Amino acid sequence: MRRTSAGLLVVLAVLGLGVGFLVDQMLTATGRATFTPSLLLPVLLVIIGGAALALAWPVRRSVRTGVRIDPFRALRAVTLARASSLLGAIMAGFGGGLLLFLLSRPVAPQVGSTVAMIALIASSVVLVVAALVAEQLCTLPKDPDDSEPADPDPAAPGAGY
Repeated sequence: MRRTSAGLLVVLAVLGLGVGFLVDQMLTATGRATFTPSLLLPVLLVIIGGAALALAWPVRRSVRTGVRIDPFRALRAVTLARASSLLGAIMAGFGGGLLLFLLSRPVAPQVGSTVAMIALIASSVVLVVAALVAEQLCTLPKDPDDSEPADPDPAAPGAGY
């Protein structure tokens, strides 16, 4: 499995930024109030980042001590880490789009709305960093069998030993 690339995270953040801006633009065009995320959302994002780190830590410990760990446990931990990094990038972009829309308006935004969006962006960045660290913690060493070249002729002398 390849690690999450920075380019993918940037693309998702830019797409999230566009969606966040368009959501507020459409809400305003239809005469509704702009979207303000709940203050519990940043708390939830930080909890998810902590959970990703908590699940990745036993995998790292098993690699360092040489104790065998269930590969499916490691796979679950790295899958959560990767999904969390993608979610964090999308949410950071979405919060950035909402904030960009508010700051581009001629009327000064309310302090509560601005704080909620800055908290969303900050917690999303924390989630991305925690998820990337968790993904790094789940890196398993290569098997010695993987580094040996495969013998193209199984019937050759010495094959199977």
